[in-house]
Amino acid sequence: MSCCEHGDLAGDGAFTVDASRITFGRGCIAELGERARSLGMSRVAVFTDPVIAGLPFFAAATDSLRAAGLDVLVYAEVRVEPTDESFSAAVAFAVDARADGYVSVGGGSVIDTAKAANLYASHPADLLHYVNAPVGAGAPVPGPLAPHIACPTTSGTGSEVTGIAIFDLLSMGAKTGIAAPALRPSEALIDPDATDTLPGAVVACSGLDVLSHALESFTARPYFRRPVTGAPQLRPMSQGANPWSDFGAREALRLLGIYLQRAVDDDSDREAREQTMWAATLAGIAFGNAGVHVPHAMSYAVAGLVRDFTPAGYLSTEPLVPHGMAVVLNAPAVFRTLAPTAPQRHLEAAALLGADTRSATPDDAGEVLAGELIRIIRDVGLPNGLAGVGYGETDCAALVAGTWPQQRLLSNAPVDITREQLADLFGAALRYW
Repeated sequence: MSCCEHGDLAGDGAFTVDASRITFGRGCIAELGERARSLGMSRVAVFTDPVIAGLPFFAAATDSLRAAGLDVLVYAEVRVEPTDESFSAAVAFAVDARADGYVSVGGGSVIDTAKAANLYASHPADLLHYVNAPVGAGAPVPGPLAPHIACPTTSGTGSEVTGIAIFDLLSMGAKTGIAAPALRPSEALIDPDATDTLPGAVVACSGLDVLSHALESFTARPYFRRPVTGAPQLRPMSQGANPWSDFGAREALRLLGIYLQRAVDDDSDREAREQTMWAATLAGIAFGNAGVHVPHAMSYAVAGLVRDFTPAGYLSTEPLVPHGMAVVLNAPAVFRTLAPTAPQRHLEAAALLGADTRSATPDDAGEVLAGELIRIIRDVGLPNGLAGVGYGETDCAALVAGTWPQQRLLSNAPVDITREQLADLFGAALRYW
């Protein structure tokens, strides 16, 4: 798709590009204090989790803030895979702190928690007031938030450049979230030094989240097929594949095809860790302007209904399917099914990841891309489909029920998705080899 491929002009004729200000490079965490002060911060609420709070990288961040003369209040109780309860606790801290700025140092869970704390401290409301419909009211954010600098410590979620905050709604047994441009951090300091000590299993899961961001953005419904739903300023962030998002998605897929396996296998391969983090940034900007679709929608139920799986490399004492794992285990089944909507795009994506597509025909697109994804999943040591994280045939109905409310994501797919199709996709995702 190019700017001129408007095969259907019944939808929106334009797309919007938004992104946080980004600073990328080793050692850039030292700039945090000056950048916070330049945004007008004087009393800073710093969000992190208990593990990161004890690492030298976190000390470097807070040292920089204090060296710039800022008051620092640390909230180190962020929950990995946040819930509505953990969001509420973070909001209570933010309200009491009365900070004029926010800093998040951590992975997507930390960054998303800081976004929520900033939102509800700035514009108090019941938690479900801003949550995406149909789970919540989907109310628009009524005004600006305090400045927020995000400092990611994983090469995966892209949360530092998106206006999305995801959490587990415990009463529903599935993930949901808030999506609003106002949530996008003011700036992102992306320092690859933070990833040098990550376990390979964490790099694998976060890197496959990056892959899914790029692949879903690249294959989403084109922006010009999205119905116009209101005033231009209300154009959703999930506006569909567009020329801007395609740039980032293509390059992210290419980089992952070269560097992801190296980054997983060798924590001393600083080039691979750095390039994987750059891919995460590019894919984050891509899906922040295009949106993701079916694999992510399915992942929210996969993560929310987990019973007894705990992954290697994670310090969780509770059942956990890491987000990237929950997403990518659905991906081969989804792209095998949806490839006929845009065969050349699916073949191009497979080639960018490393597949030999020279003799492939459009009819082969689904099998070629699914095969490449399965190869990557196996090579980085992830489980064999959803059965590998504890699900079986009898769970498909519950997984569909947990996925169906994710209409913000499902409606971004290149075709309309039914409950029956979701059941088939979950069944196909149970085992791959």
